[in-house]
Amino acid sequence: MDHMEERPITSVCHVVAMPFPGRGHINPMMNVCKLLASRNPATLITFVVTEEWLGYIGSDPKPANIRLASVPNVIPPERLKAADFSGFYEAVMTRIEAPFEELLDLLDPPAVSAILGDVELRWVIGVGNRRNIPVASVWTMSASLFSMLYHFDIFTQSRTRHSPLDLLANVNYVLGISPKHLSELKQIFLTNDHKVLKLLLECISMVPNAQYILLTCFHELESPIINSLKSTFSIPVYPIGPAIPYLDLQSQNSQNNPDYLKWLDSQPPDSVLYISLGSFLSVSSTQFDEILVGLQNSGVQFLWVARSEADRLRESCGDSGLVLSWCEQLKVLCHSSVSGFWTHCGWNSTLEAVFAGVPMLTFPLFLDQDSNSDQIVQEWRVGKWVKREEGKESLVSKEYVTELVQKFMDLESEVGKEMRGRARKLRETCLGAIAEGGSSSANLDEFIKGISGEHRPQALTSNTTVVG
Repeated sequence: MDHMEERPITSVCHVVAMPFPGRGHINPMMNVCKLLASRNPATLITFVVTEEWLGYIGSDPKPANIRLASVPNVIPPERLKAADFSGFYEAVMTRIEAPFEELLDLLDPPAVSAILGDVELRWVIGVGNRRNIPVASVWTMSASLFSMLYHFDIFTQSRTRHSPLDLLANVNYVLGISPKHLSELKQIFLTNDHKVLKLLLECISMVPNAQYILLTCFHELESPIINSLKSTFSIPVYPIGPAIPYLDLQSQNSQNNPDYLKWLDSQPPDSVLYISLGSFLSVSSTQFDEILVGLQNSGVQFLWVARSEADRLRESCGDSGLVLSWCEQLKVLCHSSVSGFWTHCGWNSTLEAVFAGVPMLTFPLFLDQDSNSDQIVQEWRVGKWVKREEGKESLVSKEYVTELVQKFMDLESEVGKEMRGRARKLRETCLGAIAEGGSSSANLDEFIKGISGEHRPQALTSNTTVVG
């Protein structure tokens, strides 16, 4: 074990959390751990990351009962991930298991009450079952996508002579998947790396061998799907609420606000469009330039987190808006001057917009984001698609951006009023779910009872099938 923070050992329940090594997984897993820590201070949580990620998050504030531990950098570095994501994904599947087990053997206290394992770590459930430690599989995307992948995996298991892509291309019905979701699944398989999707299906196939499933959404957001999953699995399925940093909002101190929040303070209410296209994949520099000119011509003030492009875009921005490389996104979305969010539709960002009651312009780039975009626009009706032109790069033109943004940010149009009204209602439902006595807080309490020994998990009885 390369690193272990010292924490006073006063705990009766010791949880080990193992996230997939990526920003979109580590952040929600940490937020799940903070929720557990806040609801049960007697729990000690050991949060495991690679040495590289320890360097990124080691100084972040966290509760006293969460400590960090690291395993060696046995996978490619974060900066090379996008260039060969399938190679990175395969390395995560094959290289971290051994050092993780070595770390478990060195923990103090040695007894582990439960492991929180990202579903996209194929080996965690096997480790837990071999050691008779309950595993809670944490899914950091939508319940709808989990259901699609699970039912499709069941479908493919009896048809091993065909690849998943061939099967999808030639079927119009899969038990447990609606026609609309089957169409979405076909789109995901057509536009993403098949090697990654094959490994993802292998991860999904392990989940029934866990002892709990934790969904990072609230029940009311995807209730038909969640009800179906609860009846499908023999293990508890707990939608524990959005795994976003809403607990951090309670400790805001306006005197220490960063400059970008002070800039938002200076803007009129409901006047600013916030833009972020994620931390992993992005768009071309040419597309960034088209978006910037379109925004400038729209006359709408904007705050844009553009990461590696920030310095270049900032030089051309002028007084039209503010370009940053990073911000505390949830605080920005909850600010009274922000009235829209142009997003890549990552699940964490989607949930933050739902929590804030902010409508979305959807610009999906990768894996689950097309499915999330469909939910935002078609099911919840709190957003509009950013439609791309046909062509080599499917560029969105500056003229289109100008017109789209002006219409989207028009607070007086009937369409805009209705969309923002639905976004506010969705926010109220979300706040009700995470409030004391709400569905998410009740599910968290049930899960805590289970791992604290008040409920014996079914799959760890004498007829357990050990996997891995």
